[in-house]
Amino acid sequence: MTASDQTNIPHESYPKLFLRFLRFGFLAWGGPVAQIAMVREELVEDEKWITREKFNRVLAVYQALPGPEAHELCVYFGMIARGRIGAFLAGLGFMTPGFALMFALSWFYVVYGINLPIIQAIFLGMQPAVAALIVRAVHRIGGHALHTNKWLWVIAFLAAFAQLFDVNFVFTLLTAGFIFALIGLERPRFALTLGLAFFIGIIFHAQAFSPSPAADIPSSTVAAGTPSMLTLLISGLRAGLLTFGGAYTAIPFIQRDAVEVGQWMTNAQFLDGLALSGLLPAPLIIFSTFVGYVGGGPLGAIAMTVGVFAPAFAFTMIGHEYLQRIVENKSAHAFLDGITAGVVGLIAVTALGILNETIIGQNAWIVFSLGLITLFLSNSKWTVAAVVLASGLFGLLFM
Repeated sequence: MTASDQTNIPHESYPKLFLRFLRFGFLAWGGPVAQIAMVREELVEDEKWITREKFNRVLAVYQALPGPEAHELCVYFGMIARGRIGAFLAGLGFMTPGFALMFALSWFYVVYGINLPIIQAIFLGMQPAVAALIVRAVHRIGGHALHTNKWLWVIAFLAAFAQLFDVNFVFTLLTAGFIFALIGLERPRFALTLGLAFFIGIIFHAQAFSPSPAADIPSSTVAAGTPSMLTLLISGLRAGLLTFGGAYTAIPFIQRDAVEVGQWMTNAQFLDGLALSGLLPAPLIIFSTFVGYVGGGPLGAIAMTVGVFAPAFAFTMIGHEYLQRIVENKSAHAFLDGITAGVVGLIAVTALGILNETIIGQNAWIVFSLGLITLFLSNSKWTVAAVVLASGLFGLLFM
């Protein structure tokens, strides 16, 4: 890092550094764009820890990597201020308010929310709104990730097709990454051959294996699974490593583990967790705390959260500069772009499944339609929270 890049980083004590990012955490409303803008305003524009140009390069690296970018930026600033301990404290401070609030809400939901009719009505109203959030996220992420490249569109549709027939998502994403990496290396024939081979493999898979019965669990079914702490930790870790393009891209992976395979929660409960996360000052991925709490109580919430956020800490604490060189490599960047396109396909199919179970009845369609229109028309950082709260009120009054 050159002197021009690092201009005015204060040597703060560990407690002061932690409290600074804890304050950021309490003010982290409005999603990643608002969170990043808040950090940039204070540390780059006002205090000039690094230059604007350096900040843009750092942000570009984290946008190409999985994980919540705002949280990773906090870890980065902690790293350049006080090394690895500073990185850990900054990241911990930023995530603590959201985690504590989600932990408390999860406890209330498990102990009281499932049984109280008034709470059930509120969440019943919120669920179609959350479905609208997911549809809007598919549009936003897809528009950014696929842009005008026809190969990325093909990869997204191929991944969606694979998801419909329950192909293992790890295999799907690796194939997606390699296809576009071959395009980046100007080997379109090899990419086409790999894509066709994968398509044929999906056909054979569909003929040889019937769909998992867990995939059609109705939202009213009572979840019966009891995951181990290791299962929750691994599920969170896997989601944390696959959140390309924002927290919404973790939805298909966590939903598959919790609802379809593990069966420790229902789709309705999963959507409730997403609704709660949209109300909190935290990265949306904090809904994983709720998923872990439903699966394994307080320790389950901690295990799932640790798994999800561990990569966001590790990328910087292990070696940000090394990762920056990797991401700037054309082939590596193409591989990541291919994975992102594959994730768009996965989340689109997941959204269709959630819509099929959630948008039932006239009132649900009203909430979904109005919520989706609002999300498309408004760019305010308060839009998500406002839509979720209004939908909960609608559910309380009419559902």
